[in-house]
Amino acid sequence: MGKIIKLDQHTTNLIAAGEVIESAVSVVKELVENSIDAYASQINILLQDSGLSEIIVQDNGIGMDPVDAKLSVEPHATSKIKSSNDLYHISTLGFRGEALATIVSVSNFRMKTSTDGKRGFMYSLKGGEVIAEATIAYPRYRN
Repeated sequence: MGKIIKLDQHTTNLIAAGEVIESAVSVVKELVENSIDAYASQINILLQDSGLSEIIVQDNGIGMDPVDAKLSVEPHATSKIKSSNDLYHISTLGFRGEALATIVSVSNFRMKTSTDGKRGFMYSLKGGEVIAEATIAYPRYRN
């Protein structure tokens, strides 16, 4: 019998989380980089208990439609590269599509997003499992 096994997706996400998420600062860094890559000109960061209880990053970036929002938390899902050739021309802060998936795998995660500043989408996950999703009224963030 062979000794090599293929790890399940949850286990690989936890390993990646150990690499990507070293502390609350790492989570904030990843989320702020996503805001910047989404062309945000205003970013607000709120921390509760130094980020150990809650981290909120709000921005006025371009937002996502519900399909992209749901896909964005999947491993290796990214809008920043389309093929291996793009690896030679990276112009964004992130590109691998690992950060959100790893954050989601080890947290209670809620995303609220809107592309028009009126109608939005809310997506909640706990430990990587979807617990709620809804269409919501969601004005564009203004500081």
